Amino acid sequence: MTEPILRFDDPAVKARFDAFPAPERAGLLTLRQMIFETAAQTPGVGRLLETLKWGQPAYLTPQTKSGSTIRLGAPKEGGIAIYAHCQTSIISDFQSIFPDDFRFEGNRAIHLPNDQVISLEKLRLLVASALTYHLN
Repeated sequence: MTEPILRFDDPAVKARFDAFPAPERAGLLTLRQMIFETAAQTPGVGRLLETLKWGQPAYLTPQTKSGSTIRLGAPKEGGIAIYAHCQTSIISDFQSIFPDDFRFEGNRAIHLPNDQVISLEKLRLLVASALTYHLN
C-alpha cells in the first residue's frame, strides 16, 4: 500500500470523519485510502472529488464523469458500509462475483463489520467498477 492520504481538501469532510466513532473511523479511513489508490490506478477516472452527500463522505469523478458516486457510512446497526447509487448495477454485479463474501443491502450497499479484516483486494473491484461505470 502506498503512503496514507492524510490531507482533507474539504474541512466538512474531515469533520465528518472525525465525528465517526473510533472503530468505524479506522475502517472508513482504510476504505477512503483504498478509493483514492484505486482511482489513481484506474485508467479514465481522473481526479476524484471528495465531498459530502446526504451527510456521508462521497467520491465523484467530475473531471471525466466516468463514474457513479460512491459513499461511505456507518449504518445504525453498526459496522461500516460502502454505498452505490441504487439504480445502477454496481452492487448487484459485485454480488454476482462474491455472493457469500459480504453482507449486501439490496442494490444499495455492502456492510462490513468492525471486527473483521476488510478484503481490500475484492473491494477494489467494486470501487473500480463504480469509478468507471459510465465508461462501460
